[in-house]
Amino acid sequence: MTTWLVQHLTAIRDALRRLFGAPLNTLLSLLVIGVALTLPTAGWLAIENLRAVAGDTPGVQQISIFLTLEAGQPEVAEIELRLQQAKPGSWRYVPRNEALIRLRESAGMTEIIGSLPKNPLPDAFVVTPADAQPESLELLAKTFANWPKVAHVQLDSAWVKRLDALLRLGKLIVVLLAVLFAGALVAITFNTIRLQILAQAAEIEVAKLIGATNSYIQRPLHYFGMLQGALGGLCAALLVGTGSYFLTPPVAELAQLYGGTFTLQGLSTTDIVALTAIGGGLGWLGAKISALIHLRRIS
Repeated sequence: MTTWLVQHLTAIRDALRRLFGAPLNTLLSLLVIGVALTLPTAGWLAIENLRAVAGDTPGVQQISIFLTLEAGQPEVAEIELRLQQAKPGSWRYVPRNEALIRLRESAGMTEIIGSLPKNPLPDAFVVTPADAQPESLELLAKTFANWPKVAHVQLDSAWVKRLDALLRLGKLIVVLLAVLFAGALVAITFNTIRLQILAQAAEIEVAKLIGATNSYIQRPLHYFGMLQGALGGLCAALLVGTGSYFLTPPVAELAQLYGGTFTLQGLSTTDIVALTAIGGGLGWLGAKISALIHLRRIS
């Protein structure tokens, strides 16, 4: 166990020596890897923020249940009981008087509302479903429409479907970008390890002559690729975090202009760890493939 640990610590030390022995080349490689990981990460983050904006926008993923004008408190209580039993998500009751007050406060509606002989608005429930899939929303709307004393159920299913299709398309594009740039990261590490093997061919030949195994020779190269990829992942997290920092104020200002409040979501600690691990794993893979191919050419 001690021998195994010493060998790995020695390999890590050798990988760090190679990594920081050429600081300019290392910096350029980290920037390239960082940019390759930044683009799909930024795309994924943009989709998550778009989903959050859509979820916070009134009416986008909500179902409005309008009761008949003659519905009284017993009917309202029955609808609320049915909602408690169905458990579709969260909901709130909007009395007809409250709805009238809100409508009167709208621009240009004061005189119109004042000329009406009585309140024409019905009592309503606004439901925010837990499942925002278009099929689930439509099924809920049909269920609500069959309840007693329900005059109308409002759901903009076309908008929900368009939004869902847009998000699914965005996810697909991000996945394709992630695969493309993951291949680029593996290729970058592959080429870096190849150059190191070619530069140290004589040293590797001597090491083999005195009994060094392929695992012993490959181990520092594997750690080099892993460390380079992990540092590239951290570089990508830094680039995405910097972009989020500069975009947060204008996005919040834009949200205020539309009467809302929204804070741009950045990378969490878990996301940064995952990005670092992905970079390290892809770097290790590139180093592994390169070492297997090129070390065979050295007798």
